[in-house]
Amino acid sequence: MPHFDNRWLRELPGDTCTQNHPRQVHEALWSTVTPEAAPNPRLLAHSREVAELLDLDEATIRSRDWLGALSGNSLLAGMATYVTCYGGHQFGTWAGQLGDGRAIFLGEAVNAQGKRFELQLKGAGPTPYSRHADGYAVLRSSVREFLCSEAMHHLGVPTTRALSLVATGKTVIRDMFYDGHPAAETGAIVCRVAPSFTRFGHFELPAARGDTALLQKLLDFTLDRDFPDFAHTHPDERVARWFIEVCERTARLIVHWMRVGFVHGVMNTDNMSILGLTIDYGPYGWIDDFDPLWTPNTTDAAGRRYCFGRQPDIARWNLERLADALSLIAPDPGALAEGIERYDTTYDREFRTAFAAKFGFTGWRDGDDDLVETAFQLMYRGEIDMTVFFRTLGQVDLEVPDIDSLRDAFYAGAKFRAVAGELATWLQRWRQRIKSDGRPNDRRLSAMNAANPRYVLRNYLAQQAIERAEAGDMTMIDELLETLRHPYDNQPGKEVFAARRPDWARRKPGCSMLSCSS
Repeated sequence: MPHFDNRWLRELPGDTCTQNHPRQVHEALWSTVTPEAAPNPRLLAHSREVAELLDLDEATIRSRDWLGALSGNSLLAGMATYVTCYGGHQFGTWAGQLGDGRAIFLGEAVNAQGKRFELQLKGAGPTPYSRHADGYAVLRSSVREFLCSEAMHHLGVPTTRALSLVATGKTVIRDMFYDGHPAAETGAIVCRVAPSFTRFGHFELPAARGDTALLQKLLDFTLDRDFPDFAHTHPDERVARWFIEVCERTARLIVHWMRVGFVHGVMNTDNMSILGLTIDYGPYGWIDDFDPLWTPNTTDAAGRRYCFGRQPDIARWNLERLADALSLIAPDPGALAEGIERYDTTYDREFRTAFAAKFGFTGWRDGDDDLVETAFQLMYRGEIDMTVFFRTLGQVDLEVPDIDSLRDAFYAGAKFRAVAGELATWLQRWRQRIKSDGRPNDRRLSAMNAANPRYVLRNYLAQQAIERAEAGDMTMIDELLETLRHPYDNQPGKEVFAARRPDWARRKPGCSMLSCSS
């Protein structure tokens, strides 16, 4: 069992008002709040790996006491329930105060190794930051967050984690696409876990209000708790050096998203982690047919601000907004520019490393840019499935490279025929590039399989699991969770989870486009 040491509450100023109603909160970084009781909680699923991080065995996580805590019905010794105050830029516009409107902290758990984890209940009721929302979550969005948090971890993508998925027994009304068709849905709660849930927006809000004292207090706390290596840096350098670290972590995160075909969907600054973690799984999606302009978010359908191909640029823009906030307390605001430059150089370096591995190169050479860009153009024009293409590419016979071996990556025969000639030419160029490395074929194939997942949480798979869960059948959640624990391995009998998106899912709600209610 972990013990709880809630430093955020002890060391940062809190809201003097204890009533739970929407309000503006000034000169404070947290507010106390009590989760709403779940009338009939049931543990639907949990991550054994996250439980182990928290020193929880199978019997403990399934106990009545922990069910009470994970449903918001009761607290264990040392736990404390609160929410944090932050702001953010949403779709490029300053939105002012936002805060935890649907996530309630249980405190900071410290395990036997001294590692600290913040625990949050997402969907446990309204908070002072819920504004016009009810603070609840529904089963479909909770299943998606639970599965994707763990899937991303096993893919090697930095992410918040998910300890548990609990049905509350509460009915929640949701208008999924905000189109005037509300429906009653099953309520649920995910317990999210991370070393820190601090966001860019935590720094933006006090900066926007000119509260430099609170901004400085938050920075000092963050460095001491979450970045101890920077806590004792010279005062004239610590802001800029820390910002460089955040920029580098963010660059590496976005490269991970791009290499596995993940689209976050809502890259607002309040959804950006200072630890460089994937945070807030809402209307996310996975690239099926390769399209840099694809976004899973209905709210973003017109502008496509957060589409797949723009994620690197948006992350940079978000870092610039964080730099604006930090400039109020930086001894030399101009030094923050180095962080943005470091983002650019880190992203470029890490992208080349990641995609060299995906294409089977031992490293990136001059001339590879054109070869890779040509492949991307063919993937887009041919509507080629990104995951299937890269996984299959490694199996192409180098002695007789045949484009028919890549046919399964295409969604339409007409598209295959349209690019067949160019693809054959590209395949010969790729073959020569691979051979020039001189790496034994078995080692190359092993390296490519380690870089190219066979299994990702495609939206249609998550939607199938949701529909079964809504009918009372949780088996597909368990099957997906187990399969996604080993995304790079060939798993006999699990081929159905590696298939490209079926035609029926191309336009189906939950499989193609989702809303922020998803």
